Amino acid sequence: MKAGLIISGSGALIYLTSYDSFMNDKLKEKFAAKGINKFIAYEIPVEEAKKRYGGHFDIVVSDLHESDDLRILDYDGSRAFKLFSFQELGKPIYQE
Repeated sequence: MKAGLIISGSGALIYLTSYDSFMNDKLKEKFAAKGINKFIAYEIPVEEAKKRYGGHFDIVVSDLHESDDLRILDYDGSRAFKLFSFQELGKPIYQE
């Protein structure tokens, strides 16, 4: 499992994916289908996301109503910025 933070025109979100990369081409297509075409993405260490989101992380991972290849962990961008410092984020990927 991989985790990422996306910053787009409508804000930020943290997601989990079962793809081999946190920015797999098929994953980018899923974001585009949701209207997220232009963004900056950063990889987040999954273990750190699990520590910081606690039980919520486990609930999201076990939610059968979401796709196995994309799960949204947090829609609240301000919370994501409080939970993770820029130093903890991976190298940015720009999608335009």
